[in-house]
Amino acid sequence: MRAAATVGRVADPDLTLTASLRPAALDARRGVVRLHPEVLTALALRPGDPVRLAGRRVTAGIVAPAEPTASSALLYADDLILGNLGVRDGGQVTVRPLPVVPARRVTLAGPVAIVAAVSPEMLRLALLGKVVSAGDDVSLLPQDVLPDAAVRGLVEAARRSLANTVGYAWTSTLLSVVAADPGPGALVTMDTVVGWEHGTATRGVEPAGSRGPDGGGPDGGGPDGGGAPDLVPTAPAGPLDPADAPDVDELPGLRPQAEELTELLDLGFHHREVLGRLGTTVSLGVLVSGPAGSGKSALVRAVAARVRARVRPLWAPELAALNSDAAARRLREAAAAVRGEVAGVLLVTDVEALAPADGPGPVATVFRQVVAETLRAGAAVVCTTGRPEAVDPTLRAPDLLSLRISVPLPDQALRREQLTVLTRQVPLAEDVRLDEVAGRTPGFVAADLAALVREAGVRAALRQKAAETPTVAMADFTAALEVVRPTTMAASTLELATVTLDDVGGLGEVKDTLTESVLWPLTYPDTFARLGVTPPRGVLLYGPPGCGKTYLVTALAGAGRANVLSVKGAELLSKWVGESERAVRELFRRAREAAPTLVFLDEVDALAPVRGQATDGGTTDRVVAALLTELDGVEALRNVVVVGATNRPDLVDPALLRPGRLERLVYVPPPDGPARAEILRAASRDVPLAADVDLAALGAELAGFSAADCAALIRESALAAMRDSLTATTVTAAHVAAARDRVRPSLDPAQLAHLESYAATHR
Repeated sequence: MRAAATVGRVADPDLTLTASLRPAALDARRGVVRLHPEVLTALALRPGDPVRLAGRRVTAGIVAPAEPTASSALLYADDLILGNLGVRDGGQVTVRPLPVVPARRVTLAGPVAIVAAVSPEMLRLALLGKVVSAGDDVSLLPQDVLPDAAVRGLVEAARRSLANTVGYAWTSTLLSVVAADPGPGALVTMDTVVGWEHGTATRGVEPAGSRGPDGGGPDGGGPDGGGAPDLVPTAPAGPLDPADAPDVDELPGLRPQAEELTELLDLGFHHREVLGRLGTTVSLGVLVSGPAGSGKSALVRAVAARVRARVRPLWAPELAALNSDAAARRLREAAAAVRGEVAGVLLVTDVEALAPADGPGPVATVFRQVVAETLRAGAAVVCTTGRPEAVDPTLRAPDLLSLRISVPLPDQALRREQLTVLTRQVPLAEDVRLDEVAGRTPGFVAADLAALVREAGVRAALRQKAAETPTVAMADFTAALEVVRPTTMAASTLELATVTLDDVGGLGEVKDTLTESVLWPLTYPDTFARLGVTPPRGVLLYGPPGCGKTYLVTALAGAGRANVLSVKGAELLSKWVGESERAVRELFRRAREAAPTLVFLDEVDALAPVRGQATDGGTTDRVVAALLTELDGVEALRNVVVVGATNRPDLVDPALLRPGRLERLVYVPPPDGPARAEILRAASRDVPLAADVDLAALGAELAGFSAADCAALIRESALAAMRDSLTATTVTAAHVAAARDRVRPSLDPAQLAHLESYAATHR
């Protein structure tokens, strides 16, 4: 039946709806379709239930509720679902409830680079909670729209690991479902055997009743008899082939770390007799930390190949997904295999999932024991992490991971060197300037740059399908930069406008100050170092509402080649003890990883009020202390500039405004007549004004108008022209006069006088 009928009285379980392409980032390529709540009720569906979808092809998806204002005649889906259905936006799709049938086995195919980098266990977590059908395309984006609470942490670990191993390309890669058992619409669970076509697969489910005497309940459940199935930890993953390891020369920027690790492993594996004669020993426990995608695992493999050692990998989130006894068996078997090698390295990736700093469980205890036993046996244990603060600190004991090697975020010079290596086999056009590409990629790590080169190559191929000698041009890199974002910014949803300081009307002195205080430290850090000067750490913008403080920061972000993290002050506050301070630390950790970074704290007076006056139980006092520590603490805030904005600078804690913190106070005054004229010109750049509109005279008349008021006046003038005629081609002086009756000045004289007095005493 058609959805145009009364939705609440459906007897037939089928509904034929019209497909509507839904571009929302929340659903994109996650196998989710959205239906009106009344349609869900009519089909007896609950959020998270699978549905059968029939267009030109039959596929399946997970259902979620659309907004109450959505149409009950539409099925909202993304481009991936529509592609699997074989229909376009506006096509007809038949919807039917689908029984929940767990998939026993799913086999997939994908690009060679993805198959080589993504393990079957990581692939299963990326597909967890999705319904798949043979012949469908699926993405690696986890289904986190309606996640199960029990696996939410595993899905988040998979997201971080995919970013670490694949780079930004993991968000756009599509895989083909070669086979799914049973048929269409099988739900991927932790019991599903997931594997690559002609490749490896995950382990299956241990049959009920096959457990040993120490295996827990008779139903094949976990050690507590709770019925949670165990995954059989059969033979651990074999050693990685040294022939597949990268050469150290192919890892620019990591050579000092490679030399340090090489010296340690070579001494421990091949020169123990020297240590014996000196009456000492060496511990081969190493923690390698660095941003996701920076090449930590590649570094370990390259060094192991150089010292003729065999590497056996373990992915910590996979072990964390098992129950305690299964994970312990996997750990002990892998460690035993490493100890059996003449020179063996146990490589544990994303170790924070296995040994978290917050509430380490029984598996973490077993892991520490296994690491200690393996190191005593003369083998090496190397763990990698992108979040060293999240790793159990007891692992850093002298007899465990005693050495820490940090992989830095590459600066512009190192990015240039990495691009040279990555484009060694790429035919570049004469107009390609790798120096410029390196300058436009702040925060990019090696995996991101590889994804950028790959995306540029794809665009060049699409542009030159018939060319005998295709080349990658600078335009291809420019187009690729529009879609490839740094992994360190994956959690940021900030969309930057393409405006610069030149687009800001007036405020010449303010723009000069911001250029020196914000753009120079981010753009020319080497000049500051050469002159022995520490650049300003932060700036506080203050002024009346609507005078362009936030717009100035947007322009700074567009003018400077830096990443931008923007938060409202109140967004970091939480009622839970310790969560607000954690949010501040996480913000600045991300800023350091994505450096050069501009951190914008809007309404900073809500985040850092004067201490001792709040009635919130001390939450804001602790947040201020955390903020002060991050700005001027022991850990250097390198290539990060903080910009705060407020209408009430007198409410900001004074300690935040001293040198070394938000040391430059910049007053953003209301615009005067000439500045208002410039703002009107900027706001009307795309508005066809008639010849009788005199913006200079208009600007002089708008006393009390803020920059926002001036922009609103232009917008209201255009609407007045539309009210006269929807076919109007110009905005006349009469339309502007009509808009003057609607738009009133918003500046408060009392507040303005207070701010000017504050500015006079804080120059």
